[in-house]
Amino acid sequence: MKLHRVAALVLAPQATFELACAQEVFGVRRPSLPARYAFEVCGERPGAVPTLAGYDMVVSRGLAALEEADTVVVPGWQNHERPAPPAVLDAVRRAHRRGARLVAICSGAFLLAEAGLLSRRRATTHWRMAAELAARFPEVQVEPDTLYVDLGDVATSAGTAAGIDLCLHLVRGDHGAAYAAQIARHMVMPPHREGGQLQYAAPASAARPAESLARVLDWAAGRLHEPLTVEDLAARAGLSPRTLARRFTGQLGVSPGRWLLDQRIAAARALLEETDLPVETIAGRVGLSSATNLRRRFRSLVHTTPGAYRRSFGRREEDA
Repeated sequence: MKLHRVAALVLAPQATFELACAQEVFGVRRPSLPARYAFEVCGERPGAVPTLAGYDMVVSRGLAALEEADTVVVPGWQNHERPAPPAVLDAVRRAHRRGARLVAICSGAFLLAEAGLLSRRRATTHWRMAAELAARFPEVQVEPDTLYVDLGDVATSAGTAAGIDLCLHLVRGDHGAAYAAQIARHMVMPPHREGGQLQYAAPASAARPAESLARVLDWAAGRLHEPLTVEDLAARAGLSPRTLARRFTGQLGVSPGRWLLDQRIAAARALLEETDLPVETIAGRVGLSSATNLRRRFRSLVHTTPGAYRRSFGRREEDA
C-alpha cells in the first residue's frame, strides 16, 4: 500500500507540542501496526527554526515538500498577528489547489484563514483566540466550542491536545476506527473525546468539583450488549436521571443517551472492521437489538451503511 505523505510546516517560533501531536499520530512506527503514513517536517526554507521551548530545530526541507504532500499540517502559528510570509501563503494555496488536505492545529487556523481557505466556511481554534479569529476574518464561521472541524479538504482544531483529537479523527476517516484505536491505545489515551472545548475554558470554581463519571462510563462500556438505559446509568452512579444528565452535559458536553449511542456505534465500527460477523449479530453485541436499528443509527451518525463501511475498512490480507 502506498504511504500517505504528511508534511508538517513549522513556523518560527514553533510550538513543540502542537508539532508533536501530528508527529506522534502520523510519524511513529509502532510494532504490529502496519505503516500507513510517511511523515516529514519542513519550513519556509531549510535550516534552523527557533521554538518556544528555547532550542532551535533544524529542518532539511523547504516549501517544496508541500508540493509532494497528501496532507499538510500547520501545527500552530505563534506570530499570527503579523502578515504571513507571501511564499508560505502561496505554497499553502498551491497545495490546496493540487488536492492536498490542509490541517491546522490551534493557531494554525489563522494561516489558513489568511490564505483564503476558510472563507465562508466553518473553523475553530483555541477558545482564547476564537474571538480574535472571528474579528480579523469575519467571513470565517468560527465555532468556539468545537474540538475540531473537518470539511474534507480543510480541517482545524482547538488548542494543544485537540490537535491529537483531530489527527486521530483523520486516521479514522483514512483507515478506520480500529486502526485509529490502536494508535490511541499506544498513546495511552482515548480514541475519541466527548464534548466541546468550552468545558475546559470555564473558570475554576471554589466549590467542591463534581465526582468524575469515569467509573460509571467504564461500567457501561463493558455492558454495551445489555439493554442499558439512562435510568440504569443513573442508578449505577447513585444519582437521579436529571442530575446524571447535568453531570454528563457539564463533564462530557453530551447527554447520557447520546453518549451511550456513540459507544454502541463505535463498538459496531470495530466489529465491522475486525470480524466477519453478520450485521444482525453485531447489532445484538452492541445493544442495538436488530440489524434494522443498527443500519438506521449507523447511517445517521456515520453517514454510510454498515455494509459499505465494512467494504472500505474491513480486514484485508495486507493488514494481517
